[in-house]
Formats: sequence, C-alpha cells, structure tokens
Amino acid sequence: MDSDKATPGRADLACPVCLGPAVEFMTLAARRYRRCPTCQARFLDPAHFLTAAEEHAYYLTHENTVDDPGYRRFLSKLADPLLARLPAQAQGLDYGCGPGPALAAMLQEAGHRVALYDPFFAPDPAPLSQTYDFVTCTEVAEHFHQPVTEFARLRALVRPGGWLAVMTCFQTEDARFERWQYRADPTHVVFYRDATFRHLAQDWGWRCEIPCKDVALLQRPSG
Repeated sequence: MDSDKATPGRADLACPVCLGPAVEFMTLAARRYRRCPTCQARFLDPAHFLTAAEEHAYYLTHENTVDDPGYRRFLSKLADPLLARLPAQAQGLDYGCGPGPALAAMLQEAGHRVALYDPFFAPDPAPLSQTYDFVTCTEVAEHFHQPVTEFARLRALVRPGGWLAVMTCFQTEDARFERWQYRADPTHVVFYRDATFRHLAQDWGWRCEIPCKDVALLQRPSG
C-alpha cells in the first residue's frame, strides 16, 4: 500500500468531481486511488472501471425492493429531512432509481409526484428534459464515472429554490480506507466527504445542509 504522498497530479488526472489537481493516494490490490486536496474527494483511477455490462450485471445481484421495511428505514435517512423541507405536492425526480424505486414510492406516499430515471433500469430520457422542485440521488453518486458531468446535469434539473438531495457513504479517516467495505464494492469509484459537498455548493453558489452523516441537501437559490 502506498501512502498518500502529495505528488503533483498530471493534467489528465484532474479530480473528476471539481476538476482540481489530483494527487496520489493509495494503491490497493493493484487498484490505484487518488485524492483531491481541493474538494477532499477520493477516487479510483479510470483504468480500473468496470464496463457498462459488468456494472449492470453486478446491480442485478442487489435485492432492494419497494416494500422492504429495512430498505425503507435506510432511505428514510434522506427522505425524512427532505420531506421536512418540501412544499406540498412538490414535483421531483429520482435520479438513478434502480430496479426497485422505494424512495420514489415513499415520497409519492407523502403526496409528491416523482418521475424516474436510471441509465439501466429506467432509461427513458424524457424526464431529463424537465425541471423539478427536488431531485434525489441515493446510493448513486459513488458510481459516477464522470461526476463533474453528472452534477452539471443534476444542477440543471433543479428549479430555483429547489433541492438536490444526495445520499452516499461519506469517506472519513484515511487510515480506514483500505478495510472500508464500501470501497471494496467494484462499482464504487468515487468517495465523497461532507466537505466535498460543501465545496461544490460554494462553487455553485448554492446552500448546503448536512442533516446527518451520508446525506447532503443542496438548495438552489430562489432568485
């Protein structure tokens, strides 16, 4: 394992989240990771990404269903603080909804309208041509191969005054990175900290709230 030496990153190894200069972080089982001193993200070298077919096959092994009480409790970590901030009958988009869109069902049960998009399981691009009062992105951002492009798309989907709600397991101490189970998932390629989302919000001119660990609520200005 390599230590996180602060060697200068090459131009082609810019941070995929904020485009800042990346530096070496660790090599684990021949998989190279880098980090961004600017936004604090850690990320896998693209040379180690799975193909789209390999990703899809891996996602099919997940067993998250709409009515699973345990899965709903897990999603309530994002749903509860988001619902507390939404107006009545808001219109939203569940971006990366997966094969069992439980979060969308929970938000619909609370009186909101929710469209679905997922590149594998709900690939109709029509919902991406609209804007919304809220966009949710739960356990999706860690899969982004091009986060800067994905976040630009997500920002454009949010109406003035609306919310982008992201849930992903925040990376904490670097000393725990090697044995971190979340890192070991072969489809997880980007790892964020709460500081990452605060940096993005500041860069966008948005407001960022971290209501609990692993959840970031970013609000677009209403003006």
